[in-house]
Amino acid sequence: MNDTIRDVVFVDGVRTPFGKAGKLFEETRADDLIIRCIRTLLRRNPGLPPERVDEVALAATTQIGDQGLTLGRTAALLAGLPRSVPGYSIDRMCAGAMTAVTSVSSAIAARQYDIAIAGGVESMSNHPMGEGVDPNPRIIAERLVDPDALQMGYTAENLHDLYPHLTKERADAYAVRTQQRYAAAVDQLSADITTMAARSADDGWTVATGDELPRPGTSMEGLANLRTPFRPHGRVTAGTSSPNTDGATACLLADAETAAELGLPVAMRMVGFAFAGVDPETMGVGPIPSTEKALARAGLTIDDIGLFEINEAFAVQVLAFLDHFKIADDDPRVNPWGGAIAMGHPLASSGVRLMTQLAREFAVHPEVRYGITTMCVGLGQGGTVIWENPNFKGAK
Repeated sequence: MNDTIRDVVFVDGVRTPFGKAGKLFEETRADDLIIRCIRTLLRRNPGLPPERVDEVALAATTQIGDQGLTLGRTAALLAGLPRSVPGYSIDRMCAGAMTAVTSVSSAIAARQYDIAIAGGVESMSNHPMGEGVDPNPRIIAERLVDPDALQMGYTAENLHDLYPHLTKERADAYAVRTQQRYAAAVDQLSADITTMAARSADDGWTVATGDELPRPGTSMEGLANLRTPFRPHGRVTAGTSSPNTDGATACLLADAETAAELGLPVAMRMVGFAFAGVDPETMGVGPIPSTEKALARAGLTIDDIGLFEINEAFAVQVLAFLDHFKIADDDPRVNPWGGAIAMGHPLASSGVRLMTQLAREFAVHPEVRYGITTMCVGLGQGGTVIWENPNFKGAK
């Protein structure tokens, strides 16, 4: 019996264009978005026999309607994978796709799978966060959490309260910068965006080829005048928040030996991961303890990390992470190609978007050995995955 742990590699990742909720993909089924991603992965990797896929793990935060019915299995069948390929659904709110990746990667490392597909989808047009939920009344009655914890915008305002030095002006400046970085990197980002048909009853059919949400003309002056919807005279605005978004992501994971056998590319190697819980009322600090835990388990420090992909649920959440680790607001290692404030955050799918983006950044930064993907999670959690760059040639 061979009980050694195997290396897990990130082979490839794709995503649909991200659309504004209520706009581009309002009349598009959520399962069709993720099916498109799976089919694109298979087409981009012709050396992979479809029957070799051992698992399809797909996430959705709101598992209802066209995002329900054991999405991993139904989407696998509809994407044309053999009936022998199983699948399942997973939910960790915003970290759903990230958890899908860590779950199947654990099985790959333990020699239970050789190859798996992981991803996520969210149609916030048709399934807004909280649709159909019935929170146990004890959560509020017994004061297990403050009611504000159930509204993510309120938790962002709470972070500004907790860290008064994280001012609205700093958040606005961060938002302007991420819009600028996205605009400068559109060509690089498009390499992993698959086209997607979209229908509108008013306008007919179109083919989406890029993200709908970026606002490259964002300025400090424009952000200063936006209303604060979560609190009168607050500090969180639409300009410093990730917009409600429709979209899907999927990635291909394998053990290193199987990838070599099939001639599959290796974009990253997984070093380790961690999830952590925090107060639900300040869920935005979640990436701090999850990153500390992941680094400790890997025997690394924050100084070993050369690239950071942090999900921008809110600008203040990113700033809290940067301040904790003594990283400058404008550090070029952090979201160098922009983030969710610019391109959108289709909840459960975003974890794989972070990974796909990091993989591309690794390819153009052979001087960087390690990078992380990290995100805050609703109801008070954080998730972090550490990756190693296979292109590493030694520090400059």
